[in-house]
Amino acid sequence: MPVTLTNIFVLMLENRSFDHLLGFCGITGFDAETGAPTAVNGLVGTESNSYRGQVYPVTRGADETMPVDPGHEFLDVLEELCGTNAAYLPGGPYPAINNSGFASDYALSHTKDEGNAPDNYGEIMKCFRPEQLPILNALAREFAVCDNWHASIPGPTWPNRLFSFGASSDGLDHSPTTAEILTWETVEGIEFKNGMIFDALTRKAGANGWRIYSADDFPLVAALKGIGFSDIHSYDNFKLDIAKASYPWLYTWIEPNYGDMVSGTFRGGNSQHPLDGVTPGEVLIKATYEAIRNSPHWNSSLLIITWDEHGGFYDHAIPPAAVPPGDTMPLSKYNQYGFTFAQLGVRVPAVVVSPYIRKNVIDHRLYDHSSIPKTVADAFVLAPLTERDKAANSVMPLLYLADPRTDAPSMLPPTAPPRPPTMVQKVPAPDSTVDSGSLPAFLHVAMQHDLAVSPPAQRHAILTRVQAIQTRAQAGQYISDVRAKIRAARALS
Repeated sequence: MPVTLTNIFVLMLENRSFDHLLGFCGITGFDAETGAPTAVNGLVGTESNSYRGQVYPVTRGADETMPVDPGHEFLDVLEELCGTNAAYLPGGPYPAINNSGFASDYALSHTKDEGNAPDNYGEIMKCFRPEQLPILNALAREFAVCDNWHASIPGPTWPNRLFSFGASSDGLDHSPTTAEILTWETVEGIEFKNGMIFDALTRKAGANGWRIYSADDFPLVAALKGIGFSDIHSYDNFKLDIAKASYPWLYTWIEPNYGDMVSGTFRGGNSQHPLDGVTPGEVLIKATYEAIRNSPHWNSSLLIITWDEHGGFYDHAIPPAAVPPGDTMPLSKYNQYGFTFAQLGVRVPAVVVSPYIRKNVIDHRLYDHSSIPKTVADAFVLAPLTERDKAANSVMPLLYLADPRTDAPSMLPPTAPPRPPTMVQKVPAPDSTVDSGSLPAFLHVAMQHDLAVSPPAQRHAILTRVQAIQTRAQAGQYISDVRAKIRAARALS
């Protein structure tokens, strides 16, 4: 008999490949489909990349932070997957993949003008030891680890996160610019042609369909049309809220704190961004699991923990082809490279947690971020959003135990002690452009919040100010001003 769920939770962190976090985990267990003994598709230890005649092998043990943010835009991933001479023709097939260009792109990124790797090109091949990530490894051994979960496109954060909401990115194949975000549906937010999972849940259950928690004042989910300022709830309240027997929301989306996104260091967050380290993210994972595990909703819940994209880090698995969403055409409005969406991105970690999952399961089935709306649709009887999630695998078959387990740990082990950075980081100058990485998307969220808490008469002035922002310093001042506004508004609510 299928399991009846009352709550699905998703926590998505930042920019880490499967091999980088779990390649040396050494986990063995039971195959999710057959029940036969199996092992995680991890590293042997002989995998390598070469650059300028030097071989850079994978190594056990990674540093807390990176000296620069590895490249992960469309052109960076193209080189990482296909080699230094790879080219993508708009509307055409993705080139043959051999995973040979991670070191070369790290050495000289196509898109990271603010800092290329300072000669230690082997940094991109370093992979964590299990004891460095005790929380992730504990959950991977206690429940189900998916070793064939891929980013939805071979590209950056923003389009990949969009796939988790709408099984599409509305054609976006790159990090948006400030000019682009000002054209998104006349600045009201990103809108998918077939809607998003939040829309479907609203039709299904009204106000009880979904809830959003964020550890950040500016979660990226707030850039979606229909997600208002009042829909974002502080993660500080999550534990207390979920402890109530009345928690009614079918689907809960959780975003981390991205730290200092204005300067591009991401310091002070818990998203596990490569410039900020992994330990605060381990604390967030632990807190989220324990809050759900010790709540009255545990016996009818499902938690998915995954990462939005690989962040430029090495992974040995060859990403397979994908089913295009079918809602846009190459070179459409936001399709800079003519990408067809017929290719998945690099593999990322994913752990699925539920009392209905057998301990120590290894799932080799293919997933991508469209498996999130697919799972929600399967659990709550919703229609598919696009051709991508229609064809995607759901994690619901993992929940095959007849009765909920009683042996799942109520507390996870302590996190590893935070380690100080071991290298000097390059930081973008305050007068550098805002049109890089995710900063324009954060500006868009800040603008949405500003419009929500300000009188309508200020709308024109707000749009004019955002349009005039050219530098990181200007962006920082604007975001600081909006942060003060929204905190004042919350204090009055």
